[in-house]
Amino acid sequence: MFELQSRVISGVTANLANVPNAAWMLWRTADGDADRAAIVDRDQLSTFTQVRGCAAAIARALIENGLSWGDRVGILAERGADAAAAFFGVLAAGGVAVNVNETLRTLQIDYILRHSGATQLLASGSVLARLPRPLESPVRVIPLEEVRAVAEWEPAPRISQDVAHIIYTSGSTGQPKGVTISHGNLWAGMWSVASYLRISPGDRIASLLPFSFDYGLNQLLLAAGCGATLVLERSPLPQQIVATLAAESVTVLPCVPPLWLQLLATEVFRNSLPALRAMTNTGGRLPRQAVEALRAAQPHAELFLMYGLTEAFRSTYLPPAEVDRRPDSIGRAIPGAEIMVLRDDGTECAPDEIGELVHRGPTVGLGYWNDPETTARVYRSNPRRPSGAPDTERVVFSGDLVRRDAEGFLYHVGRRDKMIKSLGFRVSPDEVASTIFASGQVAEVVVTSEADDARGERIVAHVVLAAGGTLDRLKVFCGTEMPRYMQPGRIEVHEALPRTSSGKHDPKTLAAAGQR
Repeated sequence: MFELQSRVISGVTANLANVPNAAWMLWRTADGDADRAAIVDRDQLSTFTQVRGCAAAIARALIENGLSWGDRVGILAERGADAAAAFFGVLAAGGVAVNVNETLRTLQIDYILRHSGATQLLASGSVLARLPRPLESPVRVIPLEEVRAVAEWEPAPRISQDVAHIIYTSGSTGQPKGVTISHGNLWAGMWSVASYLRISPGDRIASLLPFSFDYGLNQLLLAAGCGATLVLERSPLPQQIVATLAAESVTVLPCVPPLWLQLLATEVFRNSLPALRAMTNTGGRLPRQAVEALRAAQPHAELFLMYGLTEAFRSTYLPPAEVDRRPDSIGRAIPGAEIMVLRDDGTECAPDEIGELVHRGPTVGLGYWNDPETTARVYRSNPRRPSGAPDTERVVFSGDLVRRDAEGFLYHVGRRDKMIKSLGFRVSPDEVASTIFASGQVAEVVVTSEADDARGERIVAHVVLAAGGTLDRLKVFCGTEMPRYMQPGRIEVHEALPRTSSGKHDPKTLAAAGQR
């Protein structure tokens, strides 16, 4: 057994260069909390010992099937104990895990497997059976249902810089990009979030998001690394989600904005979760009115507003004590990271000046898999390294525009590549969406744009009306409360808004549909 050299000390991680294989998160917890519940999935409970035993058996099976150091292994399974064991089993065998979202179809799965160069696929038979046609990728499929024997296994020796995981996220070219994550990145992200959320073995963390999404995977890492229990719920129905949260005494509830808005629209969510102590949001900006509604619905629970990007996992969080004072802020840097706000020339912006958010620290990934051109554009040299210092560090240029106030708190303005040019003004879709949400007429809103000869770009608001909300009142509100350059040129009313596989709103699908 290794001696853990890194510790969370006053919320700051130390000695991250010395971390071992990230599979040790599960192995060391199982040693200390063997019979503690690791994962609760409806009426099925898996202990840390059981999950580790399955992970060990998977590691052995991969090696017996020819896995070599650094080989990529796809994981296609329903979120649960099998998927968790598969992830840690791949790491324990010395492979690179590639989580594939279970809702993807054959075409997308084949692309990810081929692009990553996966040699083996750990797959659930039930997920494979749902595919419209068989996979064509030349991988060896290992059915997870057949890997059941508990085995002894020592995780393969790995160091911080070794590749552990590839996360596929949507890309601007239409094909997903593979963000390459190291063992050190996984440890650093887990420790940083655990420190400010104060995760302990007594916590019960809700798992509502896929493991293929970095936010969803971090819930698994927090449970494995801290000995907490992961409580699964797969139903998309808010009423069922709330019922599970209450029945399982969930203490930590992570959601993305669309899910928060759905929960807030249900009466049962209000004041019905006495065990809840922390709510976390990332994956998009929550409108101020939604923040206030969450505080009112669960006043006993702390609300953490966070900002992250897959390339660096998590960048900022707003402490709960600041939420009521500055609900529009994304906070300050997470423990162990530095956030810079830079002009185009690489110099630091003055307070309240808008610049690009640049992230440096131990959660910065290794780059994009098999894409050196995009890697060079996003993962760059540290512009603030001392003159003469070796150029060994890479920082992430996020493409997000932010401003920092005089007290050091950050505010998201918009994406550099998604700002709308309307009537000569640069307009943030997030700002338009927040203003529309403030009307009280909508339950959800996404803002896109389309070409317009007169305006430059026409702003299009896609909305789901709130109970009692009307399109006419919304139009009056926009005309009264927004300057002309911010007003939508068209408002589309939907029964529901499309989402990505990670549960976020999907503006690309909406924009593409509007151009047909």
